[in-house]
Amino acid sequence: MNLATITRTRRPHPRARWLVPAALILLSLVPVLAGSLRLAELSAGQVTPGNARFFDSPVPVLIHIPAVTVYLVLGAFQFVAPLRRGRHGRASWHKIAGRILAPTGLLAALSGLWMAVFYDLPPLDGPLLLALRLVFGSAMVAFIVLGFIAVRRRNYVRHSEWMSRAYAIGIAQGTIVVVTLPWIALVGPVTELSRALLIGASWLLSLAVAEYFIHRRAQATAGKPRAAVQPA
Repeated sequence: MNLATITRTRRPHPRARWLVPAALILLSLVPVLAGSLRLAELSAGQVTPGNARFFDSPVPVLIHIPAVTVYLVLGAFQFVAPLRRGRHGRASWHKIAGRILAPTGLLAALSGLWMAVFYDLPPLDGPLLLALRLVFGSAMVAFIVLGFIAVRRRNYVRHSEWMSRAYAIGIAQGTIVVVTLPWIALVGPVTELSRALLIGASWLLSLAVAEYFIHRRAQATAGKPRAAVQPA
């Protein structure tokens, strides 16, 4: 007779699975609402010194805002584990949504890069912030491409890692508020230098959080218990 010893891990409460996407959607409200206001200005023809550059070349911003909105809101649900699994041979919601997120993520990043290069710099946006936008925008494009290559090779672990990093760069537009508000409250209004450093810190913070969860998932996978069959 053989005795099978199976160790089961404690599963999180079903509601806990939605904490991460809820937090991500909350962060995404900042760029989504800001983008909505920008679109409202464009549709109403309200030209101001702060938005005149968008009226001069509206196509990139009209691509960027809807792409960012879809990417951030829809992407938040990619972190819900039950949505990753398909049933009865059907493609999972995660896979179907991924086919939308990859192109919208690329559109958001590439249009953002275009605007950074060709639009006039607004007040408080100096060369340092421009350089940071080019670096992190290019990194977002690279991460999405690497994630696509990984899934084509059926390396789903690397796919998840690269896509998580890309999403972290995108969601940093919401993290900026979390980083900047305490600075304004404690130090005062931002300058060109402090604004660039705070936005750069927001990208780094988002990527650090993504790396933490990537490392945690890797540890959980490595330590996942298996059925151990021992002779009686």
